[in-house]
Amino acid sequence: MSASVPTDAVAPPTRRYLRRHSLTVRITHWLNVLCLSCLLLSGLQIFNAHPRLYWGKFGADPDHAFLSIGSTSTGNELHGYLQLGSLRIETTGVLGVSGEDGTPTARAFPTWLTVPSYHDLGAGRHWHFFFAWLLVTNGLVYLVHGVLRRHFRRDLLPDRDQLAPRHLWREIRDHARLRFAHGAEARRYNALQKISYLAVIFVLIPLMVLTGLTMSPGLDAAFPFLPGLFGGRPSARSLHFITATLLVAFVVVHVVMVLVSGVWNNLRSMVTGRYAIDDEGTES
Repeated sequence: MSASVPTDAVAPPTRRYLRRHSLTVRITHWLNVLCLSCLLLSGLQIFNAHPRLYWGKFGADPDHAFLSIGSTSTGNELHGYLQLGSLRIETTGVLGVSGEDGTPTARAFPTWLTVPSYHDLGAGRHWHFFFAWLLVTNGLVYLVHGVLRRHFRRDLLPDRDQLAPRHLWREIRDHARLRFAHGAEARRYNALQKISYLAVIFVLIPLMVLTGLTMSPGLDAAFPFLPGLFGGRPSARSLHFITATLLVAFVVVHVVMVLVSGVWNNLRSMVTGRYAIDDEGTES
């Protein structure tokens, strides 16, 4: 006696691979990873030379810094601190005072967070400028490719339905609960991804480049309007630091989302361009 087969049985999901990222996008992505990593570490080396941030055209008085990382001494002991406005936080061992070699040393950021690891402002600037221009060149290649291949319009510009307040709120709740799109919905970036990518590409990175150029005395002489755009070189330096911090925050969230939404699938798509989609089973 044979078993009956339900007529409403659901077939298992089928897996297929889509081409998600072009070769140019993949190459520029990994170059950006390299450039931003070296820019961050060399930038912290430069920041260590004067670990204070100011607003306005002039910035030399430590009492007028809105952010500072420093140290104080009590007897033979050094104490590190991070001060933001009137708020002071003890940070000995990490910021202000660190001692990877066993000897407490006054430095804003520890040696394991700077390039080079030893104190060398000149070398830090050389590293920083080299990877800054590499980032700019790489970004221009990505922009030209995006325009010619309609990458921005096709993949990064949010659809009207994605910008609806109800849809955005649902995506925020789904991300908070670590719920991610599957099947046909996974073919395209969600609204939060598109908005954050566009903000990085067209707001944060251009702002970081412009504020970096403003800190160059030679470029200020050639383009005297640059300091005025940001209210002075000290303000440009502060915005440069804040922008870099926002980029680090974006990268941290981006990496976390990659890990929890399918690390191998996401990594494969950025290495080979192939992204796996599991189509939901259909009734048979």
